[in-house]
Amino acid sequence: MRVREWEDILEDVVESSVDPGGWRAVGGDRASGIGEDIYIGHPGVGVFQLKTYAKNPYEVQGVGSRVARRIDDELDALFPKEGSGGFGVRQPVDDEDEAETVAKTLETVLETHADAPTTPKALFEDVMDAVDSPAYGPMEFDHYDRPDRLGELTDTFEEAEDVLETEFEDVIDEAVDRGVH
Repeated sequence: MRVREWEDILEDVVESSVDPGGWRAVGGDRASGIGEDIYIGHPGVGVFQLKTYAKNPYEVQGVGSRVARRIDDELDALFPKEGSGGFGVRQPVDDEDEAETVAKTLETVLETHADAPTTPKALFEDVMDAVDSPAYGPMEFDHYDRPDRLGELTDTFEEAEDVLETEFEDVIDEAVDRGVH
């Protein structure tokens, strides 16, 4: 298992050439200390674990790793088919022309959904398509606690959890220079 910066893990997700709508995620508070644990999975790619910490509103630090190369039936049950929300990964646009094109496409999608009967899932999928998200799907996330699925995934990948937790503690020790944690 190779521990890397959390952005490098998301880059792997972005660069994967699988169905962008096939991703699923589970996340919440870390079991101990500040920060969040997130598992992102896709049947064609496997499972990634991230440990992140928002140092301030503009800077997130963390580590991650690929913890499984595929999703078997046991792991599949631990990821939501429908979530309490959705998540999406998006790379920034390259220039003003691309930003304008994406904005116009997104505006058209929103106008279409405003004028016709729709579902939240259909709107979400159309918005993710409009912004050309390379990875999106349902997510179960708790901002104040740990969902049961998160605990089960942590137990399933106990060895990876220990390694990532050790690396993440080093990140926090370097990042947090005042305050309480």
